[in-house]
Amino acid sequence: MTSLWDRSRQVAVQAILDTALRLFAEQGYEQTTIAQIAREAGISQRSLFRYFGTKEDLVCGDQDALGELLKQTVEQQPAEVSAWDALRAGFEVLLTANHTPERALELSRLIFDTPALHARYIEKRLRWQAALVPVVQARLGAAPGPTPDPRAKAIVATVFACADSATELWATHDGRLDLADLYAQCLAAVRGRS
Repeated sequence: MTSLWDRSRQVAVQAILDTALRLFAEQGYEQTTIAQIAREAGISQRSLFRYFGTKEDLVCGDQDALGELLKQTVEQQPAEVSAWDALRAGFEVLLTANHTPERALELSRLIFDTPALHARYIEKRLRWQAALVPVVQARLGAAPGPTPDPRAKAIVATVFACADSATELWATHDGRLDLADLYAQCLAAVRGRS
């Protein structure tokens, strides 16, 4: 059961995010300041920073929590599920973790169109990949050790590249293409199953 405090926090976060995205659309991400967002949302800058640590977090979200959700989802897949399918399940959970498909599309467009956000996105993805390599290595039955199994690193990197390619295509086509289908096509191409 969600507490009143949690519901109030969710409403506040949504209002701040709505305000930020409107301002980003009107005047551009780089030209929009935290002070403007806070003023328009009717809160202090200090309050805004309690909800979002940085301006990038308004768009990219709580990356540590999302990365942990991805890792846990992959870990929780049954043992007979391949590493490829376990990672796919993780990405499917992330798609619906915090936003509606419409909001996810809006945020994806902003990330791919804004160099500073795209750099943050790539940085996040690299951290997530590093955290997932041991999980995939264990799923492959490889013994843990100081040197990661190259298969695990390759699978994780390939899956991320496919997810990113699919998401960028989805965003540049305004969500008219099916994201899951784009991902499947990308993965099939690199796995030689086209």
